[in-house]
Amino acid sequence: MDYGLSAFGVALGEEIAVKDIVAEYTEDIERVLGYGYEYLHRALPEVSVTDLAVEAGARALRGVDPRDVDLVVVALTDLADHLYWDAAARVQQALGLVRAEAVLVDQGCVGGVTALDTLAGRFATHPDYGTALVIGANRTVEAYWNRLDTHSLLFSDGAAAALAVRGAPGLRWRASYAESDGRYADFFRMDVGGGRHPFVPGTEMPAVRDAWDIVEHFGHDADRMAAFAEEIDERTARAVHRACRHAGCTEEDLARLVLLNDNTRVLGAQAELIGVPAERTNARLAARHGHLGAADHLFCLARLDEAGELAAGDLVALAANGRGMHWACAILQR
Repeated sequence: MDYGLSAFGVALGEEIAVKDIVAEYTEDIERVLGYGYEYLHRALPEVSVTDLAVEAGARALRGVDPRDVDLVVVALTDLADHLYWDAAARVQQALGLVRAEAVLVDQGCVGGVTALDTLAGRFATHPDYGTALVIGANRTVEAYWNRLDTHSLLFSDGAAAALAVRGAPGLRWRASYAESDGRYADFFRMDVGGGRHPFVPGTEMPAVRDAWDIVEHFGHDADRMAAFAEEIDERTARAVHRACRHAGCTEEDLARLVLLNDNTRVLGAQAELIGVPAERTNARLAARHGHLGAADHLFCLARLDEAGELAAGDLVALAANGRGMHWACAILQR
């Protein structure tokens, strides 16, 4: 299966310096600033995650007749605009993609990577599909969790889209690898609001489980927590290794390694474990823009492409982990 990414579109919330807003979210200011983020993007209250996805998608589609698009794949990180509702279908309708099949990917922060595998599968099983749109989007729902204090990543609001065309030159998809481990499925969830425990009027606002709940799960045992963190990094490295093997290359061949827009320590540790110099990663973009959830990888690709930082023949690995938990990597070639 051969397809290439031929155009990109990005939509971001307002850019805000982290140092100017950190006190709004936490009293642990030094810890948060120590993650190394300079700015993040925060959407206006009236802007939803699908609004951002539609804006990014429209920019990627400039010059393309929407009726020529056969497939749209939307990857979300946080909650969609509504419950009992298909965000991908809303994006399809808003963009006028009247012929396109709409597919929703809901694997948290790794969704922007696994969505590329979804494209490959749909192209392989639908020979009549020639053009697709893939979108990663994140809009932090602050009513349920704290964008600066829930994890060691600082969450930004934004979306990134790419136009994928069968047989197109440019950033060609070469291979993907993914694995899952359901033992950790309960680490990132909201206990109230689902079918098991619906919302009850008059009760306290529910909150999303966060990193502190994981600490509690491991009995506040520093060694067990460290082992879990190491496992996350090691399985991310394994995903890169196996995707490279599928693509017929090695980690040393990679011109770029795009990871989650994580904090500087995690990015550095993962890059070292994978065997790619830090300067070939997205560390600079991560510090400048914050973590955009499922949009991280498409956003970084868009910025690298726009800046002319990818030469003909360059191999790019996109790697991530996400709630579930899932690990995935996709290899593209300029």
